[in-house]
Amino acid sequence: MEKVSKNKAKQPDSIDRRLSVAPMMDWTDRHCRYFHRLLAPQALLFTEMVTAEAILHAGPHRFCQHHPAETPLALQLGGSEPDRLAAAVRAVQPFGFAEINLNVGCPSDRVQSGRFGACLMAEPGLVADCVAAMQEAARVPVSVKCRIGIDDMDPQAGLDVFIDQLAERGVQIFYIHARKAWLKGLSPKENREIPPLDYGRVAALRARRPDLAIYLNGGLTERQQIHQHLAGFDGVMIGRAAYRTPWLLAELSADLHGCELPGRHQIAHQMAAYADRQMAEGVRLHDITRHMLGLYSGLRGAKIWRRELGEATRGAAADPALIGRLADWLADQNEAAAA
Repeated sequence: MEKVSKNKAKQPDSIDRRLSVAPMMDWTDRHCRYFHRLLAPQALLFTEMVTAEAILHAGPHRFCQHHPAETPLALQLGGSEPDRLAAAVRAVQPFGFAEINLNVGCPSDRVQSGRFGACLMAEPGLVADCVAAMQEAARVPVSVKCRIGIDDMDPQAGLDVFIDQLAERGVQIFYIHARKAWLKGLSPKENREIPPLDYGRVAALRARRPDLAIYLNGGLTERQQIHQHLAGFDGVMIGRAAYRTPWLLAELSADLHGCELPGRHQIAHQMAAYADRQMAEGVRLHDITRHMLGLYSGLRGAKIWRRELGEATRGAAADPALIGRLADWLADQNEAAAA
């Protein structure tokens, strides 16, 4: 695999954003992020989206706890009231997030009913006010994650207007899902698959605004494909592929930083030790192992790994040592197959 350039993209700090993992509801919780950090030591990780109102009503401790190993970690917020978003940013400062991100890309009905997410692309002035308030309250960069447009919005002029208004208020970092979001008629899952990908539109934006850091998201699943995009964008944000085929993160991280790949066996044993510590604090084993099902994807014994970690870890008496035992068995199976 040809190595990509090691020159870091333009950015207002020292964080290397060339490789990041997208915020995904019900997926990128703290156990998932710990696992992803072992695979990609330098990648920028994101929390699940949390609303500003949730932080202000329930308190930041419920949503912002994370292991020090997850750093650098970005917090994604949802909301549309500048003063409430600013208050949430101030509330989470003690947790040491490296970046605060505003969600302007989620198309779900629940998000729309709260007047945040992708529907805000129709209100660039409001979003500009939101990010300006967040930046005034923040001690770290504030970024925006969005789509190339919504519904019947012109993806040419509409996206340019949206980005330009936010840039005028000081936003320099944009993660752009290269699909439109259809707010009526498509489910969130369908919005990740049915609207066509338009990488060219995001590339045109990057060419027009070389002063901004533009990171590509959407449909990035293959190592070679991602390397091609890394040559044309400031970085890539990996979504479902990071969850379904997590070894891709390890490969990309090794390519970007010129490091040797870790071993799946090593990662599995590290996760077994992590699970043992977490279970001592009351965490269910399945809450950890559900994120690891794709670790051996494509290798001999992967189906058994998925079945055992998916089913045998659900009970209260589940043993975290199962992870290590399965990894040892898989190592023997694949060594025998290679002999």
